[in-house]
Amino acid sequence: MGAGTPASGNGAPVRSLYVHVPFCFHKCHYCDFYSIVDRQDRQEAFTARLIAELAALAPLAAGAPLETIFVGGGTPTLLAPRLWSRLLKAMAGHFDLSGIRAGAGEFSVECNPETASAELFDVLRAGGVNRLSIGAQSFDPRHLKTLERWHDPASVPRAVEHAARAGIARRSVDLIFAIPGQTLDDWRLDLGRALALDVEHLSCYALTYEPRTAMTARLRRGAFEPAPDDLEADMYLLAVETLAGHGLERYEVSNFARAGGRCAHNLAYWRQRDWLAAGPSASGHVAGHRWKNSPRLDDYLDVSDAGHAPCVDHEPPDARRALAERIMTGVRLSEGLAHAPLLADAGDLRPGRSRALGRAAEAHVERGWLDDVAGHWRPTDSGFLFADRIAADLMGVLR
Repeated sequence: MGAGTPASGNGAPVRSLYVHVPFCFHKCHYCDFYSIVDRQDRQEAFTARLIAELAALAPLAAGAPLETIFVGGGTPTLLAPRLWSRLLKAMAGHFDLSGIRAGAGEFSVECNPETASAELFDVLRAGGVNRLSIGAQSFDPRHLKTLERWHDPASVPRAVEHAARAGIARRSVDLIFAIPGQTLDDWRLDLGRALALDVEHLSCYALTYEPRTAMTARLRRGAFEPAPDDLEADMYLLAVETLAGHGLERYEVSNFARAGGRCAHNLAYWRQRDWLAAGPSASGHVAGHRWKNSPRLDDYLDVSDAGHAPCVDHEPPDARRALAERIMTGVRLSEGLAHAPLLADAGDLRPGRSRALGRAAEAHVERGWLDDVAGHWRPTDSGFLFADRIAADLMGVLR
């Protein structure tokens, strides 16, 4: 495989695939995912290169049906419909999509509402896509302007309608809260407009100021004040209460779904399953190995190792890191962390770590941030607000 990219170490077929499409028509100021402004001059070369990489990765699926596919970006729906047709045909040729086509699996594509069209969604549905994740972020033009999101709020319901007409039954909408200048009432209105749509899933993210983004640079220049912590907490609690009242259950800190509507691909990440990764900057996980493709389109297009992408970061299997990652994601999930296997693995790392981890978890139970239920430590309503702190405390025991 490519330099530093692992082969399957345990022979088990990989059942999930992530694909990164880097093109955007504009770089949103809060976004730290790898993306480039699309001039439509490299889409053809990118698609051909991506197909070659998928062919090289396919043996790791060992012919077993894929259970989840997620295409993110960037803006995957900027890719021309004819190139999507070519990509989907190649994907079906290299991987077994029978489970997805039968409705037993999940094939998600991220969508900017301005790029939604009946033609594109018909192509996606014909190729097996059965779920769309639509980036609304807000329905208020003022707050979209703050985020440097260039779409008309009216394009969100249009995108949902196009998806429904195309037969893409599973639909999700992303929202952002704690935007500078946003009030609790503004956020209540955003939640209401999202709930008025025919969707099964909502992702509600607090605005995060990532280090190398334009949003953070503006913050440092004093262009605006961040939302106060108390207001951010009130917005989150409002989302939890409002969405629960409309049948959307919180299953992860920022994700809410109707019955049967959870994002299976993201759950594969959070449960430390294996997944393949294709495209520039895409990160994969197979048999304890983690790796990341080069986050430069030029590198991705110019370098080829029997179809594999150039790799810039590879972490071999490490029991301590794997356990820390289980803790980090587990305390964010409503299902929480199973006691017995977690404590057993901690004890295998180093004598005494099992008891120390148990004591640390019980301290959070006493604090009211974790519940001890059916052999699991699960975050309480207040614990969800402090998931990062809980994770840091428990992971600190492993050092």
